[in-house]
Order: sequence, then C-alpha cells, then structure tokens
Amino acid sequence: MLEERLAALESRLSRVEDELAITRLIAAYGPLVDAGAAQAVAELWTEDGEYDVEGWHMRDRSQIHAMVESPAHQSLIAAGSAHFLGPVHVTVHGDAAEAVCESLLVRHRDGRFSVWRAGANHFRLARTASGWRIDRRVTRALDGSEHARSLLRATADGAAEEPPTAP
Repeated sequence: MLEERLAALESRLSRVEDELAITRLIAAYGPLVDAGAAQAVAELWTEDGEYDVEGWHMRDRSQIHAMVESPAHQSLIAAGSAHFLGPVHVTVHGDAAEAVCESLLVRHRDGRFSVWRAGANHFRLARTASGWRIDRRVTRALDGSEHARSLLRATADGAAEEPPTAP
C-alpha cells in the first residue's frame, strides 16, 4: 500500500516537474528573443528543431539563430519590442510533449506601445540529455482563420492531435 502510494506520488511529481520545465522553456523565448540572444534562443530547440511562422520556416538551430540576427528582427528589437507567450497548456506523453499558447508581439513606435500581432502557437517538445527542447513550433496569426484556431484546440482535451499544415 505504501509503496503504491509512493509510486503514484513520484509519478505525479515527475509530471508536474516536466510541465514546469516546459512552461519555463517556453516562457524563456520572449525575453531571450527581445534581448537578441540568438544562441540562447536557438538552444531552446532540438538540433534539427523546426519553427514555422508565416513567411518563415526554419528547419534547424542555425536557421533560428540566423532569424534572431536578421536585419528584420534586429530592427524590431532596436526600436523596442516584447514577445509575450502564455499561459501555456502542457500535455506530457513520456519523453514527448505538446504545448499550446497564445502570443502577443508588442511594438514600441512613436513613443507608444501597441499590439502588433496576436498568434496561436503549437509546440511539440522532446526530452533530451539537456532537458526539454522544442522539436517543432507552429505559429499562426489569430486572424480568424481555421488553421490558427485548430492550433489552439490541439491539446485542449489532453489528447495528442497533429495540427493541420499551413494552407
């Protein structure tokens, strides 16, 4: 009886630790990308991890690193920006996980801050020797499209569901 209770408690604690580690990993993206920390941003992904956002499909860490160092991104952060992700809904499946959240991109312009973009995000994550890492992130603008809404539904019931590919 005691051994069963301890095993159940260990299992629950392990799940909570995984969810917390994934939540922290995703929360790190905004501050790191706004700081222009290209290497640290790239290391949030697995070596061959993907980031698919409208107009840009990065297929490994080097491409994610290059995005952060790109003139477009550098001009955005030089003017002032805040990438905010969360709260995150995490579902762990052993050494794989999914997470869903919304994001906002706030820009500074002409002495004012305004929301420039709202997005739907679906993450697939993998447990690695270095901890949890993003294997694939798909982001779509919350512009009323079915694809963006489907990303938000992907883990709503706790079941794995592959988000549809971009139209």
